[in-house]
Amino acid sequence: MSNIASTPVSRRALIAGTGGLTLAGMLALAGCSNEPGSSASKSGKFTGNLTFLLPGTIPTGWQNVLGAVNKQLKTDLGFTIQPQFISWADYATQSLLKFTSGANFDTALQARWLNMTQLVADKALVDVSGKVGQYKNLSATVDSKILEANKWGEGLYGIPQVNSAARLHHFGIRQDLADELGFSEITDFDTLERFWYAVKQKKRGVIPFGLNTGSGRNTVFGPVTPTLNAWAWDNPNAFGWSFTGDSMLFAFAQDAATGGSSNPVPFWEQEGVMDALNRVRKYNQDGIINRDILNLDAKAEQGLFSAGKTATTWAITDGTTSNFLTALRKAVPGAQMANVAPLRGGLSAKPLQNFQADNFTVLNTRGQSNDAAMALQDWASIKKNYDLLNYGIEGTDWAAQGDDGVEVKSAYNFPGFALAWRAPLFRNPSTMSPTEKTIFEWSKDTENFTLDPFASFIPDVEPVKTQNTQMSAAMTQYAKPLFAGVVDVNKGLDNLKRAADRAGLSKLQAEMAKQADAYIKKK
Repeated sequence: MSNIASTPVSRRALIAGTGGLTLAGMLALAGCSNEPGSSASKSGKFTGNLTFLLPGTIPTGWQNVLGAVNKQLKTDLGFTIQPQFISWADYATQSLLKFTSGANFDTALQARWLNMTQLVADKALVDVSGKVGQYKNLSATVDSKILEANKWGEGLYGIPQVNSAARLHHFGIRQDLADELGFSEITDFDTLERFWYAVKQKKRGVIPFGLNTGSGRNTVFGPVTPTLNAWAWDNPNAFGWSFTGDSMLFAFAQDAATGGSSNPVPFWEQEGVMDALNRVRKYNQDGIINRDILNLDAKAEQGLFSAGKTATTWAITDGTTSNFLTALRKAVPGAQMANVAPLRGGLSAKPLQNFQADNFTVLNTRGQSNDAAMALQDWASIKKNYDLLNYGIEGTDWAAQGDDGVEVKSAYNFPGFALAWRAPLFRNPSTMSPTEKTIFEWSKDTENFTLDPFASFIPDVEPVKTQNTQMSAAMTQYAKPLFAGVVDVNKGLDNLKRAADRAGLSKLQAEMAKQADAYIKKK
């Protein structure tokens, strides 16, 4: 999940806020770049303090790193920075409120799983599609394919923060336990499941697979490899599409590109989903997954894995899963880790991908200087500056291992995914397991994947905003318990279907079909 220098942090642990707050009126008179009163020299160049919103707590040793960053920034660009850190628990709500209240900040972490859909609709974010090409270091370190895939229509409303091309959900496991229990190599879901039951039977006090309220949303449908959907691991060819991150998930027709019709259906009609729902329910009852998923945040769940209390944790192709190992070995001397992606056909499976980023650095239309904000992104695309921000003070916080490796020497822990991730500059942690390195390097090459025909499709929620808000509430109340396995499948699904109908499922479905079909026709 995602810190570079320490235990990873889940970017999906938050539920997107899609309430009725609106920015349209507030922003109607706002300028799009340098506002009156912003700090600028006589030449017009910004010389003030650039501010931005970041998730999490202030990193250990941050003042020393910030001092070094600002010294270099002042020399190179003539301005300094002062990030505002907001706890993960409050980030979705507080960052949105800062936009709506006209708070003084320049950039922020945003995503579709946060509030980005609403902010784009309310014209709160700067379209940077015409700006990226003006900055050579930024252009050189963000793949043009990634930029194109992350456009919303013709606009690019943030800098994609990625360190790989594909984002594949998979697993980080205790390899020492797998070896001990006779599962040295796990290449398919059936073997992974047998490993979990062996852990349950023979390792008292260890939960086979730990999930939290964020990762628990991705067990059945949504990503191309929902973690507990065995059918999807054999057939990684379907994404879930929604108007906003917490709303109804639709599956599109497999022949949409050739047939011209998306024919979206609610997620429970997608092949493999009912089996997955029943599987998750059984895992809950059998103790294969923790029963407190809905009440467990990412930090607490990751703490369980680091303490040796779980045998498996959620992983994504960001190169940071093995960062658990340092803390894990303090709790369990000799512990080993491995990353497992039980695709049928292994890494030759060519799973579907849309190359849409999980996270963006977005520019506030009310910011002091959009030009300075872009200059910062360019500055952070230079290796020595990237290293300073992401890893801290060389020799104190980290040491280089070759050209692209890093040995962590302190607890410095910067959320680079929220401000400055660049695939060519990312350093592989010294703790990275061979299996994670293999999967991570594989994920960097777009040729290893099948491009989704809807790759750059971003549905517009405005025509169904009321229904979508109601649907989001229904999904939170009824779908999340299903995905966590804490309710009877038949009863829980019936409740969800009734709530979805009341929320306006038919209108959402028709609007999704209209927009998706128009997208395919245009392509």
